[in-house]
Amino acid sequence: MALIYLDDNDPWITEYDVCEKLYDDIMEQLNQRQSKPKASLAFASLSANVRIQMNQYSDHILQLKKKIAEALKLRLITVDEAERRTRQIEQLQSNYVKIKRFYDLKMNPTGSERPSLFGNSSTAFADGGTVGWDDQNDQSDNNVSIADIKSQNQAALLEQERGLDELYKVITRQKTIAQTINTEVDHQNEIIDDLAEHMEQTDERLIDGTRQIRFIDRKDRTCGYWVVIILLFISIICVAVV
Repeated sequence: MALIYLDDNDPWITEYDVCEKLYDDIMEQLNQRQSKPKASLAFASLSANVRIQMNQYSDHILQLKKKIAEALKLRLITVDEAERRTRQIEQLQSNYVKIKRFYDLKMNPTGSERPSLFGNSSTAFADGGTVGWDDQNDQSDNNVSIADIKSQNQAALLEQERGLDELYKVITRQKTIAQTINTEVDHQNEIIDDLAEHMEQTDERLIDGTRQIRFIDRKDRTCGYWVVIILLFISIICVAVV
């Protein structure tokens, strides 16, 4: 039975290409790591990235295996195609082994050099057991790696402590600024309350002044009326006398 997907749209092929690209990225980073000192920060950063990508690479391989099984079950691919893809996955697995060896070579370089320096010391005492240089050097490598890990952890803790100290200083400054702002707000509220009180007093004075002006105005008008009445009364008397 023919494939249901074209090569350009087949999700299996797409994921396979992603897996190959991931392999190239990992090898490139491992080559970069070769030029870095083992105790350097760049070496540690590249090692961490490689470990993450190796896990991703392994997950991709598992997904590719599952997809082959599912495609066979649904009859989306032929048996021959499934075998071809299985061989491709075996090549990916072989590449993973290469990556792992390349990664471990830099992490434990003395292990790869012992056969050329000391020969097969573990088999030299085949009749009496395997006691030789390998066990002793492996123990020293473990001690060195543990010491490196401890030093890295201590450096990380010191960095965290410095970060916490800086954060404490920032929080303290922010607290001081907040207290200053709160004091200023209280002062401004007091000023606003005083202004409101003065405004009320001014309103009362304006009302009293308006009342006085109205009273004086009415009083002035009454005086004028009396003057007119008196003049008219005098005029009437004069006309009557004449």
